[in-house]
Amino acid sequence: MLEAVIFDLDGTLVDSMGIWTKVDVEFLNKRNIPIPENLFTDIESGNSFIEIAEYFKKKFGLSETIFEIMNEWTEMVAKHYKTDVKLKPGVKEFLDFLKRKNVKMGVGTSNNEYLTKTVLTANGILEYFDAIVIGSNEIKGKPFPDIFLEAAKKLKVKPERCLVIEDVLVGVQAAKRANMKVFAVYDEYSEKDKKEIQKLADFFANDFAGIKRAVISEYF
Repeated sequence: MLEAVIFDLDGTLVDSMGIWTKVDVEFLNKRNIPIPENLFTDIESGNSFIEIAEYFKKKFGLSETIFEIMNEWTEMVAKHYKTDVKLKPGVKEFLDFLKRKNVKMGVGTSNNEYLTKTVLTANGILEYFDAIVIGSNEIKGKPFPDIFLEAAKKLKVKPERCLVIEDVLVGVQAAKRANMKVFAVYDEYSEKDKKEIQKLADFFANDFAGIKRAVISEYF
C-alpha cells in the first residue's frame, strides 16, 4: 500500500543542479580562488548545506564563518530560484495525480528550508506538500536515511509505506536504508552514477511520465 511519496528537490522536482555549480564558481571567483579540477567530484550530491559550507571553509581556508558562507550562497541561489529554475517536465501532472489519489506528499532535501520553500513557491507547488525535511546539524544528510525517516514521521506514515523519488545515488542509498521503495528519475548531473542508480533503485525512468506509469502499475 502506498500512503506517501517523498521527493528529493534539486534535480528531481526542479531542474536546478547546474545552478549550484554556477554559484560555487561565482563564489570562488569573487575571492580570486582558482577552481580545483576535483571540486565537484569531491562534493557528494547528498551532502547537506552546512556540510558543504564546512567543506569549503576548510578546503579554501576561508575567513568567513560557516553562517556567513551559507548566507551568501543562499542569496545567490535565491535569485535563480525566483526567476529561472523550473520544474522538471511532468512534475505538476504527477503531483496532481497523487493529490487526486489522496496520497500524502513530502520533500526530503539536503537544501535549506528558505531556498526549498522559495523555489517551490515560485513554481506554484508549495501547497502540495504536507512535510518538508532538510539536512541539518540534527539530521544527517544523505546517504544516511535520517531525512527520509523524519519526513515519514512528520507525514505519520510508516517507512515501508513510503515511496521516494530521487535522482542521485546517495539519495537512492538513503531511501533504501530507510526501508523505503525508491523510484529514480534521470538527471544529467547524475550521469556518472547512472548504472549504479539503475541497479539499486526499484525502478528507473528517464522522466516523470515514466515515473507516473510505474506508480500506476505498482499501486493503482
